[in-house]
Amino acid sequence: MAWLAATPKPPEGSKQAERWDKVDPAAKKSRAARMSKKAAEAAMPPNPMQHIVERFVEMGMVEAAGMGTVPLSWSTIAAWSQMTGVRLCPWEARTIRRLSVEYLAEGRRAEAMTCPPPWKAPVSRADIASERAALESVLG
Repeated sequence: MAWLAATPKPPEGSKQAERWDKVDPAAKKSRAARMSKKAAEAAMPPNPMQHIVERFVEMGMVEAAGMGTVPLSWSTIAAWSQMTGVRLCPWEARTIRRLSVEYLAEGRRAEAMTCPPPWKAPVSRADIASERAALESVLG
């Protein structure tokens, strides 16, 4: 979710980065906004604990702080539980807190234009070799 919500930026010091300040702010869109415009849908991994993710999203995923965003605090998680009447098991509360920490970290990593989706396996040498072989068979 964080990868989709991130607005990619070019690498610092690149020619693209030099022009980035001049780009129309309306053109600086998140990956999700770009994909929805093209009617594309991200292939998300299976989610065996949908209820945890739904609670995490309902809590807000992150909190606003003085200089930006921070992970959900334990007091926010406890307040949500108390106000909604949903009693969280200790492992559920820890999981939601961890999801918040990881969501924030992935959101920062995902600002790089070249950041791959976190659910995609790293490219292996075998993948590269098979792609190269396929290209060579087509191109000669």
